[in-house]
Amino acid sequence: MKKYAFLFPGQGAQVPGMIKDICDAYPEARKVVDEVSKITGVNMAELLWESDAAVLSRSDNSQLAITTASLAVIKVLESKGIKPSAVMGFSLGEFPALYAAGVLSFEDVIKVVRKRGQIMQATCEKIAKENEGHAPGMTAVIGLSPEQVTAITKDIKDAYPANLNSPVQTVVSGTADALTELEAKAKEAGARRALRLAVAGPFHSPLMQEAADNFEKALADFTFNNPDKILFSNVTGKQAKDAAEIKKNAVLHLTNPVRWTDEEKVLNDLIADDKDNEWELIEPGVGSVLSGLWAKSGYGEEIKCVSVNSAETLANY
Repeated sequence: MKKYAFLFPGQGAQVPGMIKDICDAYPEARKVVDEVSKITGVNMAELLWESDAAVLSRSDNSQLAITTASLAVIKVLESKGIKPSAVMGFSLGEFPALYAAGVLSFEDVIKVVRKRGQIMQATCEKIAKENEGHAPGMTAVIGLSPEQVTAITKDIKDAYPANLNSPVQTVVSGTADALTELEAKAKEAGARRALRLAVAGPFHSPLMQEAADNFEKALADFTFNNPDKILFSNVTGKQAKDAAEIKKNAVLHLTNPVRWTDEEKVLNDLIADDKDNEWELIEPGVGSVLSGLWAKSGYGEEIKCVSVNSAETLANY
């Protein structure tokens, strides 16, 4: 029997014109775009297809756009009889995963993502204003293990491992001074590159605590359900089964690292233990970052991960 795991991409995957070809080819995808417009009051067709990269890069826009794209693709896959048995998402991608796992309704996941994007954008703008020309941010360290990078950050004030992407790539959040120190020490330790990222803020670190506090208040009005599919958590790197824990982790998510390498291992172990079924991994929505990380994880030789991000790739199913 064929089983599927869906891996949902995070912020940064957005591109102008995203999923236009899919919506032209599949009415169910266009219906998602229209429904999100009704729920939010945002003209999603205009945001997705007429905005430039700068407009789409804002957290309040990109988070809604990427989530809409992921939901549109999974609706098309569903119409083809393809449903996931397991789901996980990278950072923002955890929210379409919550929908796919039955934790949040369609309307609620859109409202939650809208709130999250607005709150994060406001916090990033405040941080930038308070630190004009010297704002906190994120640096990608390439060529060192997550353990090596974590060890380096322990000796640097206000530097925090934020995205544990792969065995040789870790993203660190921190103040401007902390990241400058990190970049020098990482290169001394043998990193191939230490690249400052063009992001709006120091995501997944304690520097986002104000956003987490505001998001916790915003979530008070939403009901989370126990998942009806296998669901993994960025915060723990493990399977998540309890609605209350999942809701708590949605808040912790903003100030804690994305333990993606842990999630990949747990998913791979799950698949390895399932001798009776053949598994395929699908990255639904925009881009191919997670497919690339999976290919480099050491697990990709046995199990493929396919980016489904166009009408052409959807036509293969």
